[in-house]
Amino acid sequence: MGNEKTVRLQKAIADAGLMSRRRAEVLIEQGRVKVNGRVAVIGTKVDPRQDKIWVEGRRLSTAAVRLHYIMLHKPRGYITTMSDEQGRRSVAELIHDVDARLYPVGRLDKDSEGLLFMTNDGDFANALTHPVHHIPKTYRVTVRPHVTDEMLTQMMVGMMIDGQQSAPADVRVREQQPGRVVLELTLYEGRNRQIRKMCEQLGLEVARLKRISVGQVKLGMLPAGKWRSLEKEEVNKLLKAAKPKKTVSE
Repeated sequence: MGNEKTVRLQKAIADAGLMSRRRAEVLIEQGRVKVNGRVAVIGTKVDPRQDKIWVEGRRLSTAAVRLHYIMLHKPRGYITTMSDEQGRRSVAELIHDVDARLYPVGRLDKDSEGLLFMTNDGDFANALTHPVHHIPKTYRVTVRPHVTDEMLTQMMVGMMIDGQQSAPADVRVREQQPGRVVLELTLYEGRNRQIRKMCEQLGLEVARLKRISVGQVKLGMLPAGKWRSLEKEEVNKLLKAAKPKKTVSE
């Protein structure tokens, strides 16, 4: 019989608030994680209370960690990582006053802006980013030069992107001026640079792309570059949308 106290190594690392499960898996695959002095492999299980875990030469603390859930209004020009070898501006600079080691939930590319969640709760991050959980994400997209009904239909029914059919999307025209159209577009899957690739196929230039909501949680009037903590109700709405068996207690 197995030890009921053991968990997968990547979960133990995420639960300690160090990084997301996916990032932990990458480091394990690269041989940069050790358990009790031995290089770990994917599939390794550990007892966080007894095993000695080292991540990139740093001992993992398994003490109880206060969980943080924040909403950041990411401005354009910042990359969605906690550090960058090329010296580019990253979202880590915008939350330097948070007394915890947080990491982004999902991504927004450098030229995109808007709502980005950050946390040190690995289960929360995994619930929101796992491919089987289709939490709707809504974007305000400014495109040039103009949009036809046929283009809107293609976006709504789905398009071939990187050899795979995309899921149907909700699209509404919010504003239309000569040479410029503002769309509100809701996606139900999380594919890399999906909106930009859709627009590129349709011959549209994306002038601005801003995520304005995830599930029922909206960016609202939060200024660019600022963050706020999520309310417990907001966290639980997101978890309910992803349908994991977890809630935040009072």
